[in-house]
Amino acid sequence: METTTTDKPTQERLPAVIRFLNVIENVGNRLPHPFWLFWILAGILAVLSLVLSSMGVGVNDPGTGEWTPVNNLLSGDGIAMAVSTSLDAYQSFPPLITIMVVIMGVALAERTGLLSTAMKVSIAKVPASLIVFTVAFMGTVSHVASAAAYVILVPLGGMVFKAVGRSPVLGVIVAYTSIASGYDASPIPTPNDAIFAGITSAAANIIDPDYIVTPIGNWYFNIASSILLAIVITIVTELVLTKRQNLEADEDAEHEDLVITAKERSALRYSMSAVIAMLLFVVVLVVPDNAPLRGDGPIGESPFLTGIAFIIAMIFGVGGMVYGFREGTIEKFADVPKLMSQGIVSMAPVLVLFFAIAQFLEYFAWTNIGMLVSVSSSELFTGLGLPTWVIFILVLIVLSIVNVLITSGSAMWAIMAPVIVPMLMLLDVPPETSQALFRIADSGSTSITPMSPYFILALGFMQRYQKSAGIGTLASHTLPLAVCMTIMWSLLFFLWWGLGIPLGPDAPVR
Repeated sequence: METTTTDKPTQERLPAVIRFLNVIENVGNRLPHPFWLFWILAGILAVLSLVLSSMGVGVNDPGTGEWTPVNNLLSGDGIAMAVSTSLDAYQSFPPLITIMVVIMGVALAERTGLLSTAMKVSIAKVPASLIVFTVAFMGTVSHVASAAAYVILVPLGGMVFKAVGRSPVLGVIVAYTSIASGYDASPIPTPNDAIFAGITSAAANIIDPDYIVTPIGNWYFNIASSILLAIVITIVTELVLTKRQNLEADEDAEHEDLVITAKERSALRYSMSAVIAMLLFVVVLVVPDNAPLRGDGPIGESPFLTGIAFIIAMIFGVGGMVYGFREGTIEKFADVPKLMSQGIVSMAPVLVLFFAIAQFLEYFAWTNIGMLVSVSSSELFTGLGLPTWVIFILVLIVLSIVNVLITSGSAMWAIMAPVIVPMLMLLDVPPETSQALFRIADSGSTSITPMSPYFILALGFMQRYQKSAGIGTLASHTLPLAVCMTIMWSLLFFLWWGLGIPLGPDAPVR
């Protein structure tokens, strides 16, 4: 009877939320795969360009002041452009090479077991009073493993909470939400940073062909965001979630112990020593005057930042190799390229999606519709006299709505960036600032939408401890966390912007 009385109020308290999530899930499931979505958008763009071109619509280029008409994608010139530039558009798509290089290094760190062991050791002996904050912060750090973070840390959260005498169900919830709703906040550069920076650069090139956003363009903001989100998760968990009565694990639930072997610890020590040595070597190559990677111009044009993707890959790669040889997951040097190739294989769906995105962005730029929408929107906002912070709120709302339906962050940003980034650039807002707004919107609702495949994965881990748990159970627990995280993260952004703190190296916020 006790279980019934505690479950029933929960179900009555959030029926509207659960019904809303079910509607969103049904609508989202009707959307085509992102690959086909971009080709559909390309078709809509083609028809729109035909209509606007026949009407003689155009805009003055904000850079040159020259009249720039909308080009008809369905014209002979448009079809010729689409065919002749298809390979070049894909080859020159900014995130393509960057993510392939980064993922080869990260794959060595992940597939040798380095990342998993590092996470286990980091939280294995944490006292119970700090366990929520530690798991939450590790959730943001785990993003270096991309999607593998869910597989590694979510079950680990349950094990660690159980080890310190707390609810393993709560551990799963904290670990999952910290990864999902804090997915774009990481104190360590991740493969996603490379993807987002490339898409933002491509969008910025509509206004400034030479503008480059680096993978660490939001690094300072990400570090602060990861700490803030861990604090928010801790406070909400302790003050709200622990008051819930349905967090106990089933009596017959199977519990897995947190085991770290002496061999794993030894391998991790050697690996961390190698990583530290690599970092010191990079410092020597960057900091001193006349250092090879320092460069003579602005830091944003230095060899260090332009080659940051390679440096990140090398650091992860060396750490993974040392760990692998010491632990035994790498037996010979021939195993290294095999593990790197496995990382590339895991990215195959993304690389296929990139082809469709690259073509759409090429069409969007050639038709000049992106410039038309951006200039028109910026002139509208200027004419209305809206403060910049109000425009930021509107952008956050629009991006958050789109994110609920399109759960792929790279797909969503590829659709929205060509409009939002140039529009805000014309309002004197740097592309890195637009990207920071996107990070907040892209992360917030991820932990509460059943459309995300990782939501179902997390539910599976939760059901190991509580067989009766369902979609509504998980959503009702993640909802207060996601809402508070989004609100506080947005407030951090406005404080950051108000104080004028750089978002990253050579990346002013305004």
